[in-house]
Amino acid sequence: MKIQERTGAGAGRSAAPAQPSVGDRLPTPPRERKPALAALAVLLILVGALGVTMLVLQVGNRVEVVKVTKEIQAGESVGNNVTSVMVAADDSINYVKWDQLAALKTLKAKSTIYSDTVVMGQMFAKKASLPAGKASVGLALKEGTYPADLKAGDLVSAYRVSSTGSGSNSSDSNSGSSGTSSGGALVDNARVNTIAADDDATVSTGNLSITVLVDQADAAALASAAAANQVAVVHVPGN
Repeated sequence: MKIQERTGAGAGRSAAPAQPSVGDRLPTPPRERKPALAALAVLLILVGALGVTMLVLQVGNRVEVVKVTKEIQAGESVGNNVTSVMVAADDSINYVKWDQLAALKTLKAKSTIYSDTVVMGQMFAKKASLPAGKASVGLALKEGTYPADLKAGDLVSAYRVSSTGSGSNSSDSNSGSSGTSSGGALVDNARVNTIAADDDATVSTGNLSITVLVDQADAAALASAAAANQVAVVHVPGN
């Protein structure tokens, strides 16, 4: 009897709890799904890709156009006062392309074009047109009644002058070395539009023919004095 009890007791002690099989796993909590965040991430990726694509297209779709490097007055050509610049192509803007420069030089500015302006086709015409409220007056200037360095684009004042003759009183405060006296300003600010020397191949007269742009209100008085050869011009600040 004692042997059987011991045997039974030993059998009881050797018994071990059953282990789970290798193929079985403990249950895990279900992963929370967020479809809204996933959709937002996809949208952001698409927007970024679209932005990069548009940037690449804009960088690649550029044209070379004309920009002026010096102020161009109404009636003037751009001449050599130009440079090229790259801009984004835009069919709604009438750029003057760099390969059209030769044709552009044959045209005249309709109005003042300031330095560093990218020019447009509508700024030019085959013939110079006067700005609104302006008139063009021709002047035949004798030697001594204009600055020696006068050139197109200069800003000048025009004065009425009259010849005092060689027998004028030397103490006359209005008399000058050129034998003229001033009668007051006719125009304070006139822009020289064109200029040409009245010289031929053999004789230099020293005379100068110019046209100036003035306000219409000043045109009659200036033209009258010019017809009587009683005009002198001087440089004034502003050019």
